[in-house]
Amino acid sequence: MARWVHELAAERGDAEYELVDLRDYALPHLDEPNAPAMGNYRHDHTKRWSEKIASFDAFVFVTPEYNHSIPGVLKDAVDFLYAEWAHKAAGFVGYGVDGAVRAVEHLRHVLAMVSVATVQAQVTLSIYADFENHTTFKPAAAQEERLSLVLDQVLAWGGALRPLRAA
Repeated sequence: MARWVHELAAERGDAEYELVDLRDYALPHLDEPNAPAMGNYRHDHTKRWSEKIASFDAFVFVTPEYNHSIPGVLKDAVDFLYAEWAHKAAGFVGYGVDGAVRAVEHLRHVLAMVSVATVQAQVTLSIYADFENHTTFKPAAAQEERLSLVLDQVLAWGGALRPLRAA
């Protein structure tokens, strides 16, 4: 799904899009000795993650839903940092039995605590409607339209929040 989102976003040509995979950062379970709000990172993996997140104006999170929530690795990735998230926008693409609506709602709450503004539109991919035999990703045509709306809103909010990031 993340590749699908990235490919469709890149085709728009209205911003630079980058696919960030948490597997490429191998963050352990919160091992910094100081609270993230202090911004005093000791570990190279945290510094690398900090630089990556700080480089963006906005995000589109692609997440599955497990037990009505987001995966622990995603929660940890958010929790590792603080200021790097602030005054940025986020949109969501969720997938699961019910389109990951509960996971996305949980992620909205988590991101609110680090001052991320989340957009209203979201893509909800169902393993019944958007996957062939529950495994092969084949999104319904309407999902591209929904993704376009998410991207429109993320770009608008990311731009609107720019003065706050500059302050």
